[in-house]
Amino acid sequence: MSSVKTVRSLIDELIELTAQSLGQLEIQEHFNIVKEIGRGKYGKVLLVTHRFRGTPMALKVMPKASTKLQGFLREYCISLHLSCHPCIVGLFGIAFQSNEHYCFAQELVIGRDLFAVIQPKVGIPESSAKRCVLQIASALEFIHSHGLVHRDVKPENILLLDNRCCQVKLADFGLAQKRGTLIRYIMGTLPYMSPELCTVALMEGQKEVTAPPLSVEPSLDTWAFGVVIFCILTGYFPWECCLDSDDCYQEFADWCQMEERPNIEEDVPPLWKRFTPEAMEMFGKLMALDVRKRCTVGEVKAYMEKDWLKKVNVIGQQPTAERVSAEVEVQPINQTLCPMSVAPSESSVSPVLSGCRWPCWNGRPKLGLQPEHRWPPILLYRLY
Repeated sequence: MSSVKTVRSLIDELIELTAQSLGQLEIQEHFNIVKEIGRGKYGKVLLVTHRFRGTPMALKVMPKASTKLQGFLREYCISLHLSCHPCIVGLFGIAFQSNEHYCFAQELVIGRDLFAVIQPKVGIPESSAKRCVLQIASALEFIHSHGLVHRDVKPENILLLDNRCCQVKLADFGLAQKRGTLIRYIMGTLPYMSPELCTVALMEGQKEVTAPPLSVEPSLDTWAFGVVIFCILTGYFPWECCLDSDDCYQEFADWCQMEERPNIEEDVPPLWKRFTPEAMEMFGKLMALDVRKRCTVGEVKAYMEKDWLKKVNVIGQQPTAERVSAEVEVQPINQTLCPMSVAPSESSVSPVLSGCRWPCWNGRPKLGLQPEHRWPPILLYRLY
């Protein structure tokens, strides 16, 4: 607890100092804009070079009209505090405001994000997945050891320096918070949100939240990390969202709640049959329904030397997991599932669950990852 308080005071002091020294300048006066390399709900990221030093940088630009100063300062200071880790995007210590924007400069990562290299309904080779998982686990361990929680772990926020995942970096601390902070807003990206977050959102006709208050804890990142591992190994989302009305989630929840888990194929949910018993044990720890039993992200290290994917696919058509990921497209195991046709837009998502189903997704969800499935975190519900 004392270490958490220490981090809180360090971050608060850094925010206060940055606010006092936040300079006023226009982007074009100090940077040459090469091109836009990213855009999202928060604003955009520009590839720039420093006019005097010639240093290439990624400049994150956030409109003042939609960005609170305190939110900008928190993201910048948390990012700066953590940027010394080799698997976290570095910062240059440059933050300023223009007439219309808040900006800070970060390390330029030449490459794509992890989402871009996941082949829909196939995934990536197990060897590449393990390299990625090991590095992100290290980054998350570092974050958690500093009393912080990322809160938006997903493939889009994992940047690659090469296509084989030899070096990856965790990015985007826009939702990061200090551990123990009471959650006022349920925010996140739906498939990666833990069940304790999903169940707090109001049901149709429900007037008030009956669940106890939630606080920001590392277990939120641990759950999302488990979902990311599933996605990169399979090219599927495991479910639409963690509610009892989602059949895919309910099958996994039922498996988690079994008193004993005999390692026979009939006991494993259909979408998970491609995994070895050792991998299922890992998933069971990362995504334990009881947050008190959920393991730390670092426990994945104990499974690095074990096989995660069965050597023969459950459909029986592909000889090895590596060839499944690298060469051929796996047909959906459950034929009621296929790639999602559209991704939810912010305007189409209601903060209230309609009939226990997100109103923007009508009918059965389609869970194969596709390029159009990139979407920013959305506000689901304000708790108080």
